[in-house]
Amino acid sequence: QEPESPEASQFRLTADRIPEVPFGLSTSPAVLSHYGVEANTVTLFRMVDNQRKDLDMSNNDIDAEKMTRFIRINELRLVTEYTPVTAIGVMQSSFQLHLLLVTDKTSPKYPEQIRSYREAAELFRGKVLFILVDINLKSNERTVSFFKLTKSQLPALAIFNAPDEEQDVLTLDEVSVKRVQDFCNSFIE
Repeated sequence: QEPESPEASQFRLTADRIPEVPFGLSTSPAVLSHYGVEANTVTLFRMVDNQRKDLDMSNNDIDAEKMTRFIRINELRLVTEYTPVTAIGVMQSSFQLHLLLVTDKTSPKYPEQIRSYREAAELFRGKVLFILVDINLKSNERTVSFFKLTKSQLPALAIFNAPDEEQDVLTLDEVSVKRVQDFCNSFIE
């Protein structure tokens, strides 16, 4: 209720730490009522599946560190980069189908790959969780080996159905919207 409260200050600090996520602060009873948000709550609206996650701020031990972690774990974007922090949110998501683009983010082809991958993700919004796996992160070595991929086979798409652990892998010369769409559709069928 107080825009100058210590909680609001911590919220602003969190917003500064995560510039790629849009933040808003409201004390308006009409806005809070419209979204069904209680006072002193951080509400995260996920665009990828239209779900929301709430963090109750009435507990005095919530700080910018805890808010940042809450957001990173639960944000799930159209394309979510797989890291040790986001892994928790990915595993807890309601999505049963996960499509992974396993690639090298330092590659000169990466900007075009991610652009096409994001464009394809729009087509499967709310159905398939699109995940980016950068082979340069040591923590992603297990994920890459799980799909029996080597660096020489990249970029590659790997699709995984969580309930039955069914999977398929497609190595690519180039990442295109059509290739991603065809791969997803054939697996779903």
